[in-house]
Amino acid sequence: MVVRARERERCPLNWDDDSSLRSHRPCREDTSQVRLSHTPSRTSAVFDDPNLVSHGGLVPVMALAERAGLHDLLAEHVRPGGECGVNAPLKAGCLVAGMAAGADSIEDMGLLRHGAMDVLFGGVRAPSTLGSHLRSYTWGNVLQLEKAGRELPGRLSRQAPLLPGADVLAFIDIDSTQKRVYGHQKEGARFGHTKIQGKSVLVRGLNALIGAVSTPLAAPVAAATRLRAGNAASARGAASLAAQAIGTARACGCTGTIVVPMDSACYAATVIAAVRRSGARFSVTAPVTASVRAAIDAIAEDAWTAIEYPQAVWTICSAAGSPTPRSPRPATRLSPPRTRNCRSPPGLSSAGCATRPRTHRARASCSPPGATTPSSPIRRSS
Repeated sequence: MVVRARERERCPLNWDDDSSLRSHRPCREDTSQVRLSHTPSRTSAVFDDPNLVSHGGLVPVMALAERAGLHDLLAEHVRPGGECGVNAPLKAGCLVAGMAAGADSIEDMGLLRHGAMDVLFGGVRAPSTLGSHLRSYTWGNVLQLEKAGRELPGRLSRQAPLLPGADVLAFIDIDSTQKRVYGHQKEGARFGHTKIQGKSVLVRGLNALIGAVSTPLAAPVAAATRLRAGNAASARGAASLAAQAIGTARACGCTGTIVVPMDSACYAATVIAAVRRSGARFSVTAPVTASVRAAIDAIAEDAWTAIEYPQAVWTICSAAGSPTPRSPRPATRLSPPRTRNCRSPPGLSSAGCATRPRTHRARASCSPPGATTPSSPIRRSS
């Protein structure tokens, strides 16, 4: 009966057996439950099809790097010692390709050997070989890599429109970031402050100082980097990195005005002096000290000028201040913005404030020696 019922179900409806006049309900059958034979932590996905390419986007990226002379730069500057330091241009190129494809560990460098990747790229090395190569680097070799990385954007700008609008205005943002590491024997891993979801927490990791150059028409480009211990102060090495970033920006075609906005961590005489010596302008956030607050309080009530901010987002107010002490002070402009407090009534504008805002930060801006008052727009951090 079961077999016949199933055979009838597979037959089309017809008028002979009156099957077209009654409802047709198929028989229910049990389904087997599919279960994973291994725990999820022991499973992994592998791209092992020999005829497919897992990361086809690496082809134009590495082709552009080859035209820009990445291999020649690595061969000229990077010279690690030891048996594992041989073929540095080839192995460093593999690391660059792996990071561009999303690898964040030595084990992930195996993606360069997936599928038909060896058909498109030659000289691919195993992850263990690349790891041994990195372990042979000294601090001097890291500086050699940084030098090659600073010269590469200048060559890239001659191959592609890297920074459009750089002949008019360019920004160089200098900031630090704390990246968590997990190895117990990781060299330089220390506890440092970082912000996670708006809260300041201590994270064990490495601290990187980055200088990124951008224009109003171009996305940021890393101009200079510095890897430091996790407990390094934010301003450590910022002076030399600022000079290197400005030099890289000049090599990329930034012939116009260069503005270097920095946060309060870089409010130091050495950093500001390095920016001014390089012929750039700075805009730095500084703590509101007693002298800065006294200068703001000395501004007359009729000296404030109303400023219209279209689509403004109200937040904690900021004010402009003077540069860092313990050095000859350059001529700076004191132009503290007077904005309404966060708790003021919604209809009250900045021009209608009856009291000065409560500030916890100041911002000082200055032009290089011999320059006139800047007429180009200066980007302010909120």
